[in-house]
Amino acid sequence: MQLHGLAAYHKVIVAEGELTAFLLAFREGTDYDSPNYRWFSRHPIFLYIDRVVVSTASQGNGYGARLYTDLFNFARHSGAERVVCEFDLEPPNEISRQFHGRFGFREVGTQWVAGHTKQVSLQEALL
Repeated sequence: MQLHGLAAYHKVIVAEGELTAFLLAFREGTDYDSPNYRWFSRHPIFLYIDRVVVSTASQGNGYGARLYTDLFNFARHSGAERVVCEFDLEPPNEISRQFHGRFGFREVGTQWVAGHTKQVSLQEALL
């Protein structure tokens, strides 16, 4: 609940009475202590995708794309200059890489997190 209170954007999809998917994003200047969020703080205006979750049973039904399309519309209307996020390079997450590529994300950096056990690709899509 605390993250919801900090979020600039929090959308939930419920299908057939079940929580199917959600996306949580933060604007710049939020009091959020995430190493990936902090990395993007070098930009004055951004919208950071912190979490996007689609239930296993609902994957492949377009819910992630619906959430991202809505988020990009929200970002444009709220004055964000870029949408930023990260996905895993080590261990690799090829599905996420392809998904983000379809939305125009490009790599702007990498970093090791989680006690140097995971490497992420830091991504941005300019609006």
